[in-house]
Amino acid sequence: MAGLPLPLPPVPEPYHLPFHYGALHTIGVDYLVDHGRARGLLAKRHPGLTVAAFDGRACVSLNYRLHFAQYPDGGGITQELEINLIAHPVFAEERMPVVDYCQYARGWDQTKLLGSARLHVLCDNPIAIDAGRRMYAEPRHPGWFETALPSLNAPEVRERWSVSCRRATLGQDGLSRHDEELLALDVNLVGLTPEPVNNTPITGYGTDDEGKLLAAPLNVYQPYRYYALDDRTAERVRLDLGNPAEESARDLAHLIAEAPAAGVWTYQSPPVAAHNRAYYVR
Repeated sequence: MAGLPLPLPPVPEPYHLPFHYGALHTIGVDYLVDHGRARGLLAKRHPGLTVAAFDGRACVSLNYRLHFAQYPDGGGITQELEINLIAHPVFAEERMPVVDYCQYARGWDQTKLLGSARLHVLCDNPIAIDAGRRMYAEPRHPGWFETALPSLNAPEVRERWSVSCRRATLGQDGLSRHDEELLALDVNLVGLTPEPVNNTPITGYGTDDEGKLLAAPLNVYQPYRYYALDDRTAERVRLDLGNPAEESARDLAHLIAEAPAAGVWTYQSPPVAAHNRAYYVR
């Protein structure tokens, strides 16, 4: 019956919420694309959502994350890459503020109904794959990564990000790696000036097997670094797609076509300790 309050989605054993990140390193790249193509694809995956319109275009957002979590019995490292369309619930059409892409990227929409409708989530941690599917109705699939990220543990820290996601399969022995590349992202931000933006919490949307729409916020406790791109700087982002037989690469090729990158946002957890250089003791 319409109007009745909804129960919260279950949290299956052995999981516990909220899930706390011990460290997070992430880069997102946004593309403004044809709204009609995006609308058709989203309707198949998330019928309860509508593609957001930014001056008549849709936004595809690629989001790579490397994160660490500490558990009672140890620690774990996870890498994942989300392929998202920015969308909002169908019922909320009249509640949405009118914002352009740059305003959205800067966090102007505080309804947080504009969120990430997940089309594909590629992940290298079998436990995280299971948790994402069961708790958040995310379309998670195995993948593995080769990356080069800005790091303080390097002779020279440069704002250069390189992420290659390759095909993997899950079996009884865990994750098996294959050589086939699904997509590769190279982003050169050297010399560009970012601005701090408060665009969290970021709402993530999933649709379960019963067709129910789930929403879950991700809180990041410090500002992101946002890089607005234009015709001159869009070439700083290069996206290479792999075998079109792979659904993730095929969907990206269909959505993005020749569209240039519109914006980049990054976040890296600050260090909490440093082991310093040794010295001789006489």
